[in-house]
Amino acid sequence: MNNKEKLTQHISQQFNQDLEAVRSNFLAMGGLVEQQVLDAMKALVDVNVELAEAVIKNDSRINRMEIEVDEELMRIMALRHPAASDLRLVVAIGKSVTDLERIGDEAFKIARATVALYKEGESPRGYAEARSISARVSEMLHDVLDAFARFDAKAAFEVMKADSYIDREYEAAMRSLITYMMEDPRSISRILNVMNVLRSLERVGDHARNIAEQLIYMVQGIEARHTDYDEIERRLSQI
Repeated sequence: MNNKEKLTQHISQQFNQDLEAVRSNFLAMGGLVEQQVLDAMKALVDVNVELAEAVIKNDSRINRMEIEVDEELMRIMALRHPAASDLRLVVAIGKSVTDLERIGDEAFKIARATVALYKEGESPRGYAEARSISARVSEMLHDVLDAFARFDAKAAFEVMKADSYIDREYEAAMRSLITYMMEDPRSISRILNVMNVLRSLERVGDHARNIAEQLIYMVQGIEARHTDYDEIERRLSQI
């Protein structure tokens, strides 16, 4: 029996309905967070203040969902006393739900920057870079949630590797925008708003990577944090 089958067995036999419910709620929260990021970027690109304000309003819903999942996990810990791979599943969801909430915070910040840009006037630069990074980050978030639903550690590793591409693209975009601000100081305020958007997108990628690391540990017991990619790939290839 492989690790995926063991985890599924834990859900259906040992953790039963309680853990299945919390896992479903976690994935539902992930779906809302994913939509928040998409909506925040659509609001930015389309200069849609109403959509931006809807994203801002929805942030409180994400916060409530985080609290609900945390409370469900605490009940499971108190009543079930999980051990070994069972405990890894509970811990992974507990840590990953925090990353989801922080991704929601970054969507909130992007929406707030959209409102600021609407009031101050659009930025002369940075939208193309924001769209490009947003597409990559949205794909990462979608893929890691899909991997979580399927207990797919190898797919999670692909998400981890994708984060390095985002980091490089982010750094290049920031250098370009800093250069432009130096050439045209009148654009500083508006450029700074776009830089805040880029920073938020880069952090979304970081949080997606964190979830991927937790998933790898949950499914295979491999500690992926601060571990060389070659070593992670070597160990996953042995599975």
